[in-house]
Amino acid sequence: MQINLLRCKIHRAEVTDSNTHYEGSLGIDISFMDRIGLNPYEKILCGNIENGNRFETYAIPESHNSKSIVLNGATAHLGQISDKIIIMSFALVTTEELENWKPKIIVLGEKNKIINSTNC
Repeated sequence: MQINLLRCKIHRAEVTDSNTHYEGSLGIDISFMDRIGLNPYEKILCGNIENGNRFETYAIPESHNSKSIVLNGATAHLGQISDKIIIMSFALVTTEELENWKPKIIVLGEKNKIINSTNC
C-alpha cells in the first residue's frame, strides 16, 4: 500500500510579484526549492492564507537568492502581492517508509527570509 504524504513545504511565503500574461505556474526562488528538494516543474498545491484560495500548479525557478514568489497566469487571479501562501508538494510513500518519514519544511518571515527549517 502507498500513502500520499507531505514531502516538502514552504510556509508563509510572501507573494512578491504577479503576472497574468504568463502561461501559468508559480515562480519560486531556486534557493528555497533547493533547500527543500522541490524540483523545477514539480506539481505543487498552494494555499493562500489571506483569502483561503487553494490551487494546484507547478514550480518554476526564479533567480537564486531573489526571495521571489511570483503568481503567474491564472494563479495571479487567486492572490495579490504581499499575500502569504503555503506551498506544498506530496509523495506516495510505502508503509515501510512511513515510520521514518519526515517532510522538509522552511518557514519564511519578513521579506521572505528563512526563519526556521525542519529536516533540511
